[in-house]
Amino acid sequence: MPYEREKRELLERFSSEPEKYYEVELFRSKGFMRKRCEVCGRYFWTLDPSLERCPDHWNGRTFIGEKVTNRSFKYTDAWRNVEDFFVSEGHTSVPRYPVVARWRPDLYFTVASIIDFQRVEGGKVVFEFPANPLIVPQASLRFNDVENVGFTGRHYTEFVMIGQHALNDGHGYWKDRTIELDFRLLTERFGVAPEEVVFVEDVWVGYGAFGYSLEYYVRGLELGNAVFTEFEGTPSNYRRFEPQVVDMGAGLERFVWLSQGTPTSYDAVFADELEELGKRLGIKRNHELSRAFFAASGRHDLTEVPDPSKALSDVLAEAGIGDNDYREYIKPWMDLYTVLDHSRALLFAVADGALPSNVGGGYNLRAILRRAQGILDANSWNLQILDVAELLARSLRPMFPELLDSIPALHEILDVELQRYRATKSKIGSIVESMRRSGRQLTKEDVIKLYESNGVTPEMLVEAGLMDRVPADFYSELTSRHSAQQKEEANPAIDVEGLPATRKIYYEDVYLSRCSSRVIRSYPAERAVVLEGTIFYPRGGGQEPDHGTLGGFRVKDVVKVGNVIVHFLEEGVPKEGDVVECELDVARRRSLMKHHTATHVVNGAARRILGPWVWQHSAFKDEDGARLDITHHSALTREQLESIERLANEVIQMDLPVDVRALPRGTAESLYGFRLYQGGAIPERELRVVKVGDFDVEACGGTHVTRTGEIGVIRILRSERIQDGVVRLEFVAGMRAVDHSISQSRVLSEIAGSLGVPPEHVAKRLGELQEELRAGEEERRKLCVAVASYVVATGPKGHVDGIPVYAVALERVPQRTLIEIGDAVAKAAPGSIYLGISAQREDGRSLLVVISSSDRLDAGELASKMLKALGGRGGGRGRIGQGSVPRIVELEEALRVLGSS
Repeated sequence: MPYEREKRELLERFSSEPEKYYEVELFRSKGFMRKRCEVCGRYFWTLDPSLERCPDHWNGRTFIGEKVTNRSFKYTDAWRNVEDFFVSEGHTSVPRYPVVARWRPDLYFTVASIIDFQRVEGGKVVFEFPANPLIVPQASLRFNDVENVGFTGRHYTEFVMIGQHALNDGHGYWKDRTIELDFRLLTERFGVAPEEVVFVEDVWVGYGAFGYSLEYYVRGLELGNAVFTEFEGTPSNYRRFEPQVVDMGAGLERFVWLSQGTPTSYDAVFADELEELGKRLGIKRNHELSRAFFAASGRHDLTEVPDPSKALSDVLAEAGIGDNDYREYIKPWMDLYTVLDHSRALLFAVADGALPSNVGGGYNLRAILRRAQGILDANSWNLQILDVAELLARSLRPMFPELLDSIPALHEILDVELQRYRATKSKIGSIVESMRRSGRQLTKEDVIKLYESNGVTPEMLVEAGLMDRVPADFYSELTSRHSAQQKEEANPAIDVEGLPATRKIYYEDVYLSRCSSRVIRSYPAERAVVLEGTIFYPRGGGQEPDHGTLGGFRVKDVVKVGNVIVHFLEEGVPKEGDVVECELDVARRRSLMKHHTATHVVNGAARRILGPWVWQHSAFKDEDGARLDITHHSALTREQLESIERLANEVIQMDLPVDVRALPRGTAESLYGFRLYQGGAIPERELRVVKVGDFDVEACGGTHVTRTGEIGVIRILRSERIQDGVVRLEFVAGMRAVDHSISQSRVLSEIAGSLGVPPEHVAKRLGELQEELRAGEEERRKLCVAVASYVVATGPKGHVDGIPVYAVALERVPQRTLIEIGDAVAKAAPGSIYLGISAQREDGRSLLVVISSSDRLDAGELASKMLKALGGRGGGRGRIGQGSVPRIVELEEALRVLGSS
């Protein structure tokens, strides 16, 4: 792997100069010795002269079942101990950031604490700290080790990373202070003996930056990793990063585990929940077997083995545990550990606005939700994921009070998701039967496709007997496929190198409709120009561009290339250096402004009506209307649409101010949070914040009205579920909404006139007509059966290859009725052929239908030959053939032609 080779070469380079990169003041003052592991050759630092192996090949004393810290810490207590220490050492404690990393265009989830403070600008990472130095309890989601959760005793999909971060800029600190603090945290606050702490040399390579690091361990357990991000670029092309960044991430779960010495990390982290749920479910505990099993399983990685069942057998053999003891004392606890972890991950994700789906990161959430529910079903436990999540939310309340507030939203989402899950389970029978008939051995790729297309989990296939085990790294492979970067919009290829940024006059005064500006670059071949400044808004953020005239030429398109705005014209272009008059199409601009502000209003209304998981997925605003795609789990009901529309128009009636301010990104985020990023991450240091009263606030680059009253009115035209987890709303605003209402009123009046009732009685009359049609349809069906009985009773009208032909000729009957009569004939006289003709005398043509219930003859071929001979057109395949002839065909002629076909 190139990445692993790159890391290995970096580590060799840094480790060849330990005094420059790794040796810190603590090591010198305390007398730490630098040693090389006798097994793998990695370098580490220790106070223990007898130590010859690095923690990766640990053969010393374990912390399991032993007292290593000064006392046992529960989960929230451990964080308070960490927080108090760092705050006392001059750090600011900041609240966690969302687990959904909306500020990063390349990530769905927050995978580490440093992600909180990384922003992407111009293809490289910049760091923005709200305080320096700081400490943060960052909830993080990772889905690359799903199979290991519950099995190894230490893996999680959701965990809290203790983030200790600083900038080496005179206010923060660098290596010496970092390692001193981490060592003192362990030895002073947690009471770990100094000689138990081991530091291992390592490197870190990230998005456009890299550095060296010191991992720290106690008795073979990695607790944290202090990364010193000193370089930007790549290992082969880099320069020193200014200022350098301290990125120390430690696992809160590991600290709790170390302090309690339980057989698994889960026993320490979920201690209260396990006690309550274990009693409720009647799960038996054998501490000796548990300790033996997890001591062995912790040395395995199920994502790296071809056969997980063999790995399990190896662990059981190593631990000396039989199958019966495993099923009774180990497996139920492994399952409960997994359910607790997956429930906690879902709790955090939903609290921060994520939604399980078949799209992007939602795949990961749905996968673990169905995995957890599958475990509950397999064990026949009377337990709900929601119950588990609420237990966790209550125990985490001292750290994360917002989790308990999200339980109602989680309840609704789980109801919808579990209904879909059970619907999938009800369909599994037909899928299994189809797979069995094929006789083919299922591959991992087959199983992934079944999950993606039908929602069938591998556990369902195992239960059905189609597989004996879940494929290796199934969930890791599945989730990795749905973590692609978002693609940026492509602009026309125009070379703007060397041009200054275009002055954006359209921001200075959105109501300005005329201006003069100098042409600084002309592109005759492309019929495009660049001006010093412009009143024309370029296409961006889902908003279509302004139109108008520029130097007498029509402006047909405007795009932004970097910080330069390019105008595309019709018929010709002015020359470079010309000062040209620019004039907007004012009506178009006003309509675009109304539709864009209306999009913010509708988005805010949808979130309030539907739930906190509603985010803008994408949007489009044009002169004639707008559409907004929102994240939501189901298609919208009429009542929901009406409620959204009503609330949106109430906001218009309130005539709220629409304030637009340019703010430093950090200031904007601290004031308004990450709801700002409705349209996705914005790679700018300064954000243009659009605030609609106290109703909605978003970072947005579009043009807007100054008060909501200017929108006039909003009408939602329709909604549809365009993909899993995404609903589209189409709407119009301003005069477009008025025009739509007038048009609807006109249509309603016309319908009312046709029905002979007042407009307010149209719905009632239509209902009466539908009932009459339903009654008439039932009579028609009965008549078809009666005609078919008559046709069969009168006997066959001929034979084709010895097969009887039943026929009927009718007038002014549609093809659908001919087919229904034929279906009834086929049921009454199996193994026959049916010929139906309907003369359409007013059109001078005939409709023909042939139905074969015999395996020997293809009705489509018969119909094709017969129609061709009669001068008509048509055909078919299998049991039905149909078509028409542009004249009246008598039954005798049709039978004669059919007999000779």
